[in-house]
Amino acid sequence: MGRKPGTSAAPAVRAPFPPTTSSPSTATSSRRREDPRDVYARVFRFKPGNGEAPTSVEIIGSFTRWQTVSLTHDRLQNMWTATITGIPGKKTHHYMLLVNGQPIHDPACDGLAVPLGFDEEQFALPTAKGPRVLMMFAQTK
Repeated sequence: MGRKPGTSAAPAVRAPFPPTTSSPSTATSSRRREDPRDVYARVFRFKPGNGEAPTSVEIIGSFTRWQTVSLTHDRLQNMWTATITGIPGKKTHHYMLLVNGQPIHDPACDGLAVPLGFDEEQFALPTAKGPRVLMMFAQTK
C-alpha cells in the first residue's frame, strides 16, 4: 500500500586476520588478543554528490591487509555501505576509500597520515603537504 520494498542490509565482512594460536609461553598474550572486547566492527558509508554516479566503491586498509572490500549500493538511498567486523582494536589503522579505483577523502576519517610502505603509498591521496592516507582510531570499550 504505497510502501516501497525494503532493501537488505549489506553483509558484514570479516577482516582477514588469521586466527591466533596459543602456546604455553604466549598463553597470556594470546588470551588477551582473543578477547572479544579487543576487536570491533565499523560501518563504512559513501554517498556520492550530484556528479557522476560511481560504478564501484571499495575500502582498503591495514584492517583488510590491503585487500579491497566492495561496498554495496542501496539505490533507494543512493548510498554505498559495508560493515567490516573483526577489526583489531586499541591501535590506529590506515585506510583508503576508492571510488572507481581512485582514492578519495572520507569525511568520517579520524585524520590523515603519511603513508608507510608500498601498500599505503600506492593508494595515497595527493595533498599540499605530500601524499596522505586516511586514519582510523580503533578504540574498543
